[in-house]
Amino acid sequence: MYGVLLFLHILGATIWTGGHIVLSTVILPRVLREGSPRLLLEFEKPFERIGLPALLVQVLTGIELARRYLPMNQWFDFSNPLAHGIATKLLLLALTLAFALHAQFRVLPRLGEGRLKQMAWHIVPVTLFSILFLIAGVAFRAGWYY
Repeated sequence: MYGVLLFLHILGATIWTGGHIVLSTVILPRVLREGSPRLLLEFEKPFERIGLPALLVQVLTGIELARRYLPMNQWFDFSNPLAHGIATKLLLLALTLAFALHAQFRVLPRLGEGRLKQMAWHIVPVTLFSILFLIAGVAFRAGWYY
């Protein structure tokens, strides 16, 4: 079961992070250069159909994988080095959700040429958070926390 959980977790991370890297490095520069929210929305709609389920899979499998490393009541016991990694991933998840919800409810509904830079200030950090998620995940497998 562990292998299936890890596979699904990595698959979700690949989709989520890869999509955000493409968005940040390919789509976003063009959107900003052309001043076209349409380009952003054309990427966003199809990516949401696969990206959000991938994130959900990551969250669910991540919780189960974390439970296999440490009981939930020890996730914030920082005397245990593994708790540092779990807390890091939970913090990154909270930041990702905060940025995503703000973008979804405050920026995207009023997206126009004048708000593209504001949207960029959401896209780039979420991309960085997703890369940091990967680093934290590798740290578990590589034993960097213990």
